[in-house]
Amino acid sequence: MTRSILVVDDDPAFRELARRLVTAAGLTVVGEAATATEALAVARELRPDAALVDIDLPDRNGVALAHELTALPFHPRVVLTSADAEAAPQQAVERSGASAFVYKGDLADGTLRQLLGSD
Repeated sequence: MTRSILVVDDDPAFRELARRLVTAAGLTVVGEAATATEALAVARELRPDAALVDIDLPDRNGVALAHELTALPFHPRVVLTSADAEAAPQQAVERSGASAFVYKGDLADGTLRQLLGSD
């Protein structure tokens, strides 16, 4: 079964990179969003299995967004990411309902399928 992924990041270049990494991991990007507000609207419409969410969004912190996404009726898996390796302490990740936090520099190491694609 192909898992559907929503990519949330305000940087279009990173969204493109994430799309390539997610696709290379055997998953399908079904939508993209540049803000938390847009992400919630897209998630409600497309009902992705998982979301890759940047912590530093222009309208809301990604940790808060993770909490909102995981509370949706279809409970998408959320993986937080940031260019700052210290952006999300483990306790904040756990409280948000996210499955994990991954430093953007580590995304190319093959962990995406495991983190986003697991049931």
